[in-house]
Amino acid sequence: MTRIRRGYVARRRRTKIRLFASTFRGTHSRLTRTTIQQKIRALVSAHRDRGRQKRSFRRLWITRINAAIREGGVSYSYSRSINDLYKRQLLLNRKILAQIAISNTNCLYMISNIK
Repeated sequence: MTRIRRGYVARRRRTKIRLFASTFRGTHSRLTRTTIQQKIRALVSAHRDRGRQKRSFRRLWITRINAAIREGGVSYSYSRSINDLYKRQLLLNRKILAQIAISNTNCLYMISNIK
């Protein structure tokens, strides 16, 4: 029987994985089996940390808004001022409010004092 050469499908799959893991250190970028494991691990971490990043940014924005509000004495607390904004139907998200709190605190006071 003649020798059958394998196709290029498996080789292409391995090269794709190797390109993904080319920046990994040591065996994690050289051996196929460990490269596949590290790729899975990296993708799981990336997926998990996208949610964590959203949470941490929201916490940062809330902290900034709260600090600006307490510093100026506009309202008693962050929660009361957000509640007042909702009552007045001023729908500004926390990211924008945090940017306003940093760049222009007078504008934040004006927004929170509108009745």
